[in-house]
Amino acid sequence: MVFAEIVKTTLLNCSLDDNDLVQYKDRVKNIHNALPHYHLTGWIESPLQNQEGLLASIERVASEIRACADVLVVVGVGGSFLGARAIQEALMPYFGLAKGGIEVVYVGLNMSGAYIKELLAYLDTKQVYVNVISKSGGTMEPALAFRVMRLYMEERYGEKVTERIIVTTDADKGILKGIADKAGYRQFVIPADVGGRYSVLTPVGLLPVAVAGVDIRALMDGARYAATELAEEDLGHNDAYKYAVMRHMLYEQGYTIELLASFEPGLNKFHEWWKQLFGESEGKEHKGLYPSTVNFSTDLHAIGQFIQEGSRVMFETLLHFHEIEGDLAVPFDARNEDGLNYLSTRTFNEINAISKQGTALAHAEGQVPVIQLELPKLDAYHLGYLIYFFMKACAMSACLLEVNPFDQPGVEAYKRKMLELLKEEKVISK
Repeated sequence: MVFAEIVKTTLLNCSLDDNDLVQYKDRVKNIHNALPHYHLTGWIESPLQNQEGLLASIERVASEIRACADVLVVVGVGGSFLGARAIQEALMPYFGLAKGGIEVVYVGLNMSGAYIKELLAYLDTKQVYVNVISKSGGTMEPALAFRVMRLYMEERYGEKVTERIIVTTDADKGILKGIADKAGYRQFVIPADVGGRYSVLTPVGLLPVAVAGVDIRALMDGARYAATELAEEDLGHNDAYKYAVMRHMLYEQGYTIELLASFEPGLNKFHEWWKQLFGESEGKEHKGLYPSTVNFSTDLHAIGQFIQEGSRVMFETLLHFHEIEGDLAVPFDARNEDGLNYLSTRTFNEINAISKQGTALAHAEGQVPVIQLELPKLDAYHLGYLIYFFMKACAMSACLLEVNPFDQPGVEAYKRKMLELLKEEKVISK
């Protein structure tokens, strides 16, 4: 079957070529065949399954929230909020709300008392729903934030609070599951076979973005197309695997930092989702590329000098959407005091695209390898495709490093140390 190419992957300024890629053919095939047998890989096939009932249920609840509230507060950390926030900011207007959507804000992503206190004050004049997201309910940041939000909501809404708190958690077990069952909160299920950083295309991400006004069916259609197109093991037909092999070969050549770069500020939070996905999946056993991000053209005036002429330890993955909804023509000014009338026949998006091209060429000439990922349009469909693309590429990349893409033992280490210190403080205070 022949598919339309959604992500076009090219490599600038590098000695790597198709012959180098071919050397990985057998390894890629073996990993591809082994991936479904890993724990927490339900996300691979889920976009291909019939999810009509789930999507309809999410849409009904989202419609209720939009009708009855001004703000949805999402409680979560890591994979429980990064994906939703990434989609929301990539697809929503820069100023104001999407048509039919309401404000979605996030808490539980840090332990700043000032942040939570200001949020509560902000909510006092608004009607509120809460969506708490956690597979176990035991992670400190969202657990503490939910404790605050739960008491706040009970005080404001009394017996009707059960209508306004929605829990997204495990189907059978966990602290949060127990709380939700006892209180009678409505629940959505985090699939048991999907890990947090791979969960954005489940109710974890879909409910918040539906409330914000994103077309979740278009998002899932894009993911479904990606799941179909990227099911092949052949590097010639699977750009997710091609990207994974390219970045692995660069790592083998001594490039230890990958910069994900884009030219649209709405993608900043998408960068953060990508950073967690690759950082938690690959950074193990003293291996892995360090995932970092930049947003151009802003960061060309901040870190651009280092990229161009600094230590040759990084390569760049340049993400570009050819069509961005919304544009503005450069106005003609008869005074022309700034000398910019020669640009008055162009739009800002056209100039931004030329800036992308010039940046890629300059960095390539500066001996920075550049991987270009190009997509037709920044919309829900293509973002759904790209999310799945990166998850598939990440799984392959981690397996090429011979580490498990789906665990995060290092994260558990910080949690243990924090709890030890908190318990020590409790003993001392007595």
